[in-house]
Amino acid sequence: MAYDVRPPIPQPGQDFDSPLSAAVAERDRETLDLVRRALDDRNVILAFQPVVQARQPQRVAFHEGLVRVLDPTGRIIPAGDFMGAVETSELGRRIDCLALEMGLIALRRDPTIRMSVNMSARSIGYPRWNETLRDGLRGDASVAERLILEITESSAMLMPDIVTVFMGDLQRQGISFALDDFGAGFTAFRYLREFFFDIVKIDGQFIRGISGDVDNQVLAEALVTIGKHFDMFTVAESVESADDANCLAAIGVDCMQGYFFGAPSTLPPWRLPDGQKSA
Repeated sequence: MAYDVRPPIPQPGQDFDSPLSAAVAERDRETLDLVRRALDDRNVILAFQPVVQARQPQRVAFHEGLVRVLDPTGRIIPAGDFMGAVETSELGRRIDCLALEMGLIALRRDPTIRMSVNMSARSIGYPRWNETLRDGLRGDASVAERLILEITESSAMLMPDIVTVFMGDLQRQGISFALDDFGAGFTAFRYLREFFFDIVKIDGQFIRGISGDVDNQVLAEALVTIGKHFDMFTVAESVESADDANCLAAIGVDCMQGYFFGAPSTLPPWRLPDGQKSA
């Protein structure tokens, strides 16, 4: 999933343009301190959002595991408050590790589910992330076949050659890959022939309100056509209404995800009794 990116946090001793910028920087530092303490205390959970089949929306194709960081009172720290700042730091790598660890635990506990977990391409060479993956796959071959790793388009473009080798190695173990926020970062399409992503998730900016937006209908249809040409499963993100869902099904997307089908829930939906919806 994409997050709002904040400007870099000024370092100690750096001049500020105004009292407001100084206050914003102080608030951001406090937020990062909260995130650091939360990671130290493992106050991190996953919220699960369903990705449903476009033609049979009552059937869940897989769930996306979305990382949630908690403050000492148990309140969720909004991802937009810190993800932009931690993406390039050690905190970002630790968040990726915990998200992967919790996703692998969920997959081992229930052999009937498939799940996607977000990661940054920057975590590819991070030893702890790779150790977490090896430990999580050990002893159950089906876990790899049910794991989907989501890499954002902008992240993949940072180091395409490294990403393609990394993906090839793990795909041979059965792991699938999704290109998240497809269309948002203007991927160099020549790389699509080399990446071999299994899934593309069309960015929500093209999806929200699509039933009433002819321009986005044309753009989304073009992105679906590109995905299908490269044998990639297509998912529409941020689906929020029945009209949009019907429009997307007509365009030909394979799956849909969004609040119309279910909000992220910290209670695993597959553990609920039949017919009961998660909050």
